[in-house]
Amino acid sequence: MPLGKVEGMEVGLTLGLEKHEGTLKLSLMDCGCYVEEITIKLDGGASWLYQGMINAFEEQIGSAVENAITNKLKDGILKLDSFLQSLPKEIPVDDNASLNVSFVENPLLSSSSIEFGINGLFTAKEKVQIPKHYRQTWQPSVFCSDQSKMLGISLDEAVFNSASALYYDAEFMEWIVDKVPDQALLNTAGWRFIIPQLYKKYPNDDMNLNVSLSSPPLIRISEHNIGATVYADVIIDVVEAGQVIPVACISLEIRGSGSVKIVGNNLGGSVKLDDLAMSLKWSQIGNLRMYLIQPVMWTLVQTVVIPYANSYLGKGFPLPIIHGFTLQNAEITLSSSKVTVCSDVAYSESHNLNQLGIYFE
Repeated sequence: MPLGKVEGMEVGLTLGLEKHEGTLKLSLMDCGCYVEEITIKLDGGASWLYQGMINAFEEQIGSAVENAITNKLKDGILKLDSFLQSLPKEIPVDDNASLNVSFVENPLLSSSSIEFGINGLFTAKEKVQIPKHYRQTWQPSVFCSDQSKMLGISLDEAVFNSASALYYDAEFMEWIVDKVPDQALLNTAGWRFIIPQLYKKYPNDDMNLNVSLSSPPLIRISEHNIGATVYADVIIDVVEAGQVIPVACISLEIRGSGSVKIVGNNLGGSVKLDDLAMSLKWSQIGNLRMYLIQPVMWTLVQTVVIPYANSYLGKGFPLPIIHGFTLQNAEITLSSSKVTVCSDVAYSESHNLNQLGIYFE
């Protein structure tokens, strides 16, 4: 039975990692293996005869081992490069949007970490484009107070504003309100003391509210909170004999503050109402007393608009995490114009990367 022992083996690799057409390209710049000494001993039978031959070719055997290891390393790097090239350039969010996760700068490496810059903006689904000039210079921007965290993700407020612009352009931020917690507010009788002329002209008629945003919501992130400003138009419609009659339009400026949380591998959140300003845009029923209408609008925003928004925000949108990895013990911090997520990472599907020669224990 042959017994072998290798002493003083050294393996060296020099790799290049760079952005290439929105993905990462891994190249092997240099690779080598050196074996100082290899010993093979045969026992039993005619081992005495073969031992001399093995000793005579010991140097060639060592060279063959070095070449075999070098070739295996080259094959492994090619497979890993193929894996990196296959990384998706977009992550589906829903039927309307995708998250552009194409790489925009070469990775930055330090002695203890590697940092990537990705586009991160929301785009219309199936229409992801890689910008040629994302930023002229890119500097490390992820800071985790707990340096033991394995992963840090920093999201600029531009990411959130790209989402609001996309859904606004897709006319997703328009809806008809025909059911409210206090259904009396959707009958002219419920407005008889607030807008007497409305009740006089359309007594006991049903109503609905046509709500549409007049511009994309504006998101601002500071060290203390996430603020949102929403500009919306509310058209008061009267439904008479099956006909919808617009009678007035009120412009709203809604100011809210939000919070974010981790939901699985998604970044979710919620928003609350802080302030509401309003003005009359037009009216078919004469002048309106806005100070009487404001409490009603506040109630409608608080009980209809805010829960509607939170139902979507609560689901969140996917963070750029490779399939199979899961965030654990995530922490969120706010800074000027950024949300930073620092987290440990667990991996549950190692068999996929095992095929590339990568193992997790």
